[in-house]
Amino acid sequence: MSIKTINPATNENIKSFEEMSAKGIDIALENSEKAFQSWKKTSYWQRAELLYKVAHILRSRKDEFAKLITLEMGKLIGESIGEIELSADIFDYYAVNGEKLLADKPLNPKYGEAFIRYSPIGVLLGVEPWNFPFYQVARFAAPNIMIGNSILVKHASNVPQCGIAIKNIFDEAEAPEGLYTNLLIPGDKITKLVADTRIKGVSLTGSEQAGASLAEAAGKYIKKSVLELGGSDPFIILDDANIDKAVEWAVVARMNNTGQCCVAGKRFIIMDSVYNEFFNKFKAKLMEFEAGDPVDPATKLGPLSSEGALKLLLNQVQKAIKGGAKVELGGRQIDRPGFYMEPTILTNIDKNNPAYREELFGPVACIFKVKTEEEAIALANDTPFGLGASIFTKNTNRGRKIADQIDSGMVFINHPTWTSPDLPFGGTKRSGYGRELSELGIYEFVNKKLIRTSLLEDPF
Repeated sequence: MSIKTINPATNENIKSFEEMSAKGIDIALENSEKAFQSWKKTSYWQRAELLYKVAHILRSRKDEFAKLITLEMGKLIGESIGEIELSADIFDYYAVNGEKLLADKPLNPKYGEAFIRYSPIGVLLGVEPWNFPFYQVARFAAPNIMIGNSILVKHASNVPQCGIAIKNIFDEAEAPEGLYTNLLIPGDKITKLVADTRIKGVSLTGSEQAGASLAEAAGKYIKKSVLELGGSDPFIILDDANIDKAVEWAVVARMNNTGQCCVAGKRFIIMDSVYNEFFNKFKAKLMEFEAGDPVDPATKLGPLSSEGALKLLLNQVQKAIKGGAKVELGGRQIDRPGFYMEPTILTNIDKNNPAYREELFGPVACIFKVKTEEEAIALANDTPFGLGASIFTKNTNRGRKIADQIDSGMVFINHPTWTSPDLPFGGTKRSGYGRELSELGIYEFVNKKLIRTSLLEDPF
């Protein structure tokens, strides 16, 4: 079986790679285990030096790596450059802060002395998605290499060249053999891989189905897991919001990465007194998006990542229409080579409509009108997902009170759900569990070891 690069802007098969053999996988595991045994003894300074080198390589060749992202999954070139810069920032963040975050934590027991020491646990497996092929790897690899763990990455099968490029970056940065390994294997081999005793923890960013499968395997073999799954983020606009600013950010929230973002604003919940103004301005902005070559900096609308992604989204829209949804804009595939879809707005979505609870991964906005703040909160929470949320209001205290009532891992006030190296990223409910990035992200795959010293005069 081969793993292919297919350009989603043209539907051309660019390059194919043979998947790793069973023997090749075993050698990779063995090398990773050997690397861990050595790497865990290195100093924080040595680990930070490697992360700095990786960040430098990313920045110095960002145009090259950005073009690879755009070629394999269709991201607009400007957004691809931004992804490379963000990935470099993540490596720098953990290089700068890792030693401080992993320092011994003193305790104050009733008797004796004690502290918590953060220790690495071993070989980790990361299963990463195609929508942010460098950033997703960075937020998994950077903190865990700083901890002293070694890394295996099974990247999405439609971005093999991105996966290979990241491995080459670590080689260029003079990482020890086996510290970072790219696995060219299909998804159906992951469960068997998790069973290997050399793997001590697993992390996945992807679909609910993939997350459930990995979590089941991790539970069966008693291994720590972190899951970042789907999202259907509410984007709440209150009656006192700055509508022009809300529209500006709503367009970014829905159309960033052609809508293929877990934390994209997907359900726009608007109070009735400002509904018409928001709707008309938002629709007018989406009508300005014209499809084009994603390598061209002037292009505003790129393709979806694959033919499968396009077909799934079109089918979801058709089911929504059959369920009573009204198409206010778009709803169709664009007649040109590649996997392009029109920016789409759906309204009149009731609780019986499939679109009410599904994640629509692409340039499709579902818009709801509510009368009260309480109705907005209830609608925001009426979803199986709980990744991010946004609230727009001129009264930040009001925004914080509402944020406290939203069932999600992240809530942003007057801004779309966003990401930064120093902010924790993760969700609740069916959006997964655990956190990546910030100081929380460095504590997921560590042994929080208690070391206690009893004094001679301490009682038994």
